[in-house]
Parts: sequence; structure tokens; C-alpha cells
Amino acid sequence: MLRLGILGLGEGRSTMSAALKSEKWELKTICDRNEALCQQRCKEFDFHNYTLDFQEMLDYPQIDAIGIYTPDHLHATHIKMALTAGKHVVCTKPLLDNLADAAELLKISEETGKKVFVGQSSRFFEPMKRQRQDYVAGEIGELVTIEANYNADHRWFLGKGWSLQDSFKWLYGGLSHPVDLVRWYLPNIEEVMGYGMLSPNGKAGGLKNEDTMHFILKATDGRIASVSGTYTCPIQPQQRDSEMTCILRGSEGCSQGDYMDLRYAITDKTGEEKLITFDHKLKHYFRFEGKSHHAGEYQNYLEYFADCLEKGVTAYPDLKEGIGTIAVMKAMEESLKTGVPVKVKSLLEDIPL
Repeated sequence: MLRLGILGLGEGRSTMSAALKSEKWELKTICDRNEALCQQRCKEFDFHNYTLDFQEMLDYPQIDAIGIYTPDHLHATHIKMALTAGKHVVCTKPLLDNLADAAELLKISEETGKKVFVGQSSRFFEPMKRQRQDYVAGEIGELVTIEANYNADHRWFLGKGWSLQDSFKWLYGGLSHPVDLVRWYLPNIEEVMGYGMLSPNGKAGGLKNEDTMHFILKATDGRIASVSGTYTCPIQPQQRDSEMTCILRGSEGCSQGDYMDLRYAITDKTGEEKLITFDHKLKHYFRFEGKSHHAGEYQNYLEYFADCLEKGVTAYPDLKEGIGTIAVMKAMEESLKTGVPVKVKSLLEDIPL
């Protein structure tokens, strides 16, 4: 078993559950600067080893990897500290908020030989796993285009003070999921173009940045994808649509993964139509408070990372892929500001990918 320490116990709550239920990980200690939250998590999981000092956790020799679930602007610092301490890293999305940190992190990872894995959880949900499996098996032929979206009624975020700060952007907090799904299939995005707006609900609630966005992404081979997100408006009934959806349109078929609803549909290359649900895995994925937390996918990606470390192979998204996704999103942000297409390559000129 690999031994894990977790930093940040908000989102890290799901990772605690994932590690404690996994046969491939042993949770050694947890860390947060909020002692009341540490005590709350210890009581919730009957786990009683915590520290308020991240460096103390890093100095613990019996930890192989650190799970980082802190605010976005702290990720680069915490990743650097963990790598320097000789630990592998699992970091939640978005990986970074500033590409200026990318080259240094790549250098430290190479020098230490320690791996960074981006906890891009959407790849590890059952419908998306099955969609990928069918794609690799050639069930829809050659991929033509992708439509990925994440539409959620997150008006409850308006009650959180940090969501009303200038630094909070749904572009990174929400669209990082569908952007990652697009890059899973079209890794070489060269240009993006998009528009965004602040909805009436977002304005009334005090949001500072766009909560409604639509983008087109173009790959180097000419294929295109669309990415959309809305976050402070009501959504369609579940029977009609899912909060997060990825549609692959191919030369011989089409597939659709509906993330939160554990539902997958495909018209395969034979013309057969299938609808598959995964309700029998509800208890694996959703463990707290209905569907507000989905620790099962965290367990899936932790176990995938463990397998990759054991085999000595790269776990994706790795540090390079994570940096590439941030570059795409930075280009998207620039397009929102300028109203013109933006080349991704221009943001990566000084980064040795």
C-alpha cells in the first residue's frame, strides 16, 4: 500500500473517504490550518492523526504522496514543497492559476523523479470511463467533433464570500471539467474563441466574472470542439439532460456520457443504439449529502495513480498535460476579454513541454 497525506480538508473530505476505503492506499495524516475542521474530519471518519503544519507532514518519512486540495492560487507553492520533500503529488484541478510557475515545477519534478498527477475527476466517472473504452475500441469510428458542457444551478455559491471576490472565476472552477474532457480526445488545441457574460442572477448576487460562457476550440489537425457552461441559472430536468455531458460524434457512430446521472448512450458503428445506466454504483460514487460530493471518482483516480506508480508508467493527466490545459484556459480567458481568437502556443513559448 502507498501512504498518503492530505492537505486541505474541504474538498479533501472526499479524498479522505477515498483513501480510507481503498485497498491500495493507507491514509497517514491530514493537514489544514483550521483546527476545528481537522477535528471535524477526524470525528467524521474516526481517523485521529492531523497537523496544522504542512511542513511537519512533509517531514514525515512514511508518506509517499501528498494530496493537495487547497485554494487554486496556493497549488504551485504546495506542489513545489511536496516535490522538494521527495513526495509524489496528486493535485486537484485547476492545476495552476499562473503559468509563470510551470517551468520551475517541471524542472523540480524532473530533478526529483517524483510524479505529479492532476486529479481531473471527470475522467474517472463511470459514464466517461465507458465512453473512453468504446472510443478506444473503435465503436464510433474516427472522431469528428466533441461537444462538452457543464451547466449547473450553483446559485448557492453566492452565499460563499470567496465566490464574490475578483479572483473567483467560473472559467476555472467549472469549465476546467469539460475542457479537460475535450483535451482527453483532442490534446493539441491550437486556437480558441469564445464569448461570455454575467447573468442577471450572477449580477444580483455580486459575482465579478462571467458565469455564462460558450467557446469553440480548434485542434492542429483542424477538428473542432465546443465547450459551454452556465452556473447561476436553473437547468433542464434530469430526464432531459445532465449537469455535465460529453458528446463524441464520429464517422460511424456517436456517444454521450452524462456525468452526474451515471448514464451513457451510444449509437455504435453497427447502428445499434444502447442506453446504459450505472445505478448499482451510486453508493460507490455518492457518499455524502445526496450528490453534492462524489468521492467514488476520487477513489478511482487514486487507485489509478497507485497502479501507475507501481508499474513505473505515467499517470495522465500528468504535470505537462495539466499545464497544457491551463494554457488553453488562459487563452479562453484572453478571448473573453478581447473578443478575438487566441493562439494557445503564444502562452507556452517559455515552457519546455
